[in-house]
Amino acid sequence: MIRRFAPEDFQEVVEIESEAFSEHNSLLYMSFYETVGDSFLVAEQHGKVVGYVVGYRSGENEGHIFSVGVKEEHRGRGIGTSLIHTICDIFVANGLRYARLEVRNSNKGAQKLYRSIGFVSCWTEKKYYSDGEDGVVMKMHLHPYRLLISKQKYLESIISDNEFFVTFKGPISYYP
Repeated sequence: MIRRFAPEDFQEVVEIESEAFSEHNSLLYMSFYETVGDSFLVAEQHGKVVGYVVGYRSGENEGHIFSVGVKEEHRGRGIGTSLIHTICDIFVANGLRYARLEVRNSNKGAQKLYRSIGFVSCWTEKKYYSDGEDGVVMKMHLHPYRLLISKQKYLESIISDNEFFVTFKGPISYYP
């Protein structure tokens, strides 16, 4: 299940983030919660947070995927893909036409995943990361028909206690 981040998820998100990245300041995630709450999502299995994604509008027509992470033991199961599809659907729902993200030049596995979703490498930012490694900027055009396809094929809504949750059957979608 993919749902909005809640403050009680903070510790689990920080654990995933620190397992996957050395770049981010974990306290930044509470700031994201306060500023982009609808675009800060977690993937949950059996009551435990196993992944997260944070995105925000970075320009008139562009959304930026700031970070996506999945617990190591849950990787390779489509959770990261689902989180990325979800945030892209939110971008489309908010009228954005492009999604952007950065990935380490050495992280070929993530680059392959992003390409499989539809991202293309656009340019390299030299010494983008604090350790001097280059970052690859990848972008994807967000087609408006994503909303229709996602809604018709993959979405099963469950409304409970004034909160909107989504159970996914394939590539996913989320609408607050």
